[in-house]
Amino acid sequence: MSTTFSVTLPSGATWTPTFVSKLDDEKCIGCGRCFKVCPRGVLALVGVTEDGERVSVDLDDDDDDEEYEKKVMTIAHQELCIGCTACSKICPKKCYTHQSATI
Repeated sequence: MSTTFSVTLPSGATWTPTFVSKLDDEKCIGCGRCFKVCPRGVLALVGVTEDGERVSVDLDDDDDDEEYEKKVMTIAHQELCIGCTACSKICPKKCYTHQSATI
């Protein structure tokens, strides 16, 4: 029997965190807002080449733009997500899908 993971807050209310499960890179514009607001380092910015291959992006080097067609966010460390949903709240393109965890 599996149940949904939830937490009882000091107020007595129950909170069910929803954890990042997918990111739609077709919608993503690579603005980085979600990356900046994530307190846990769950996300990473990558470049997508003409062939659809993902390549790392050096955030300190502006000359990398020739290596890829666009930048998109990716879920780099899903296991670090705490379920705050800050990424989806700030995303202007609504790229994120979250799910509750079962135990």
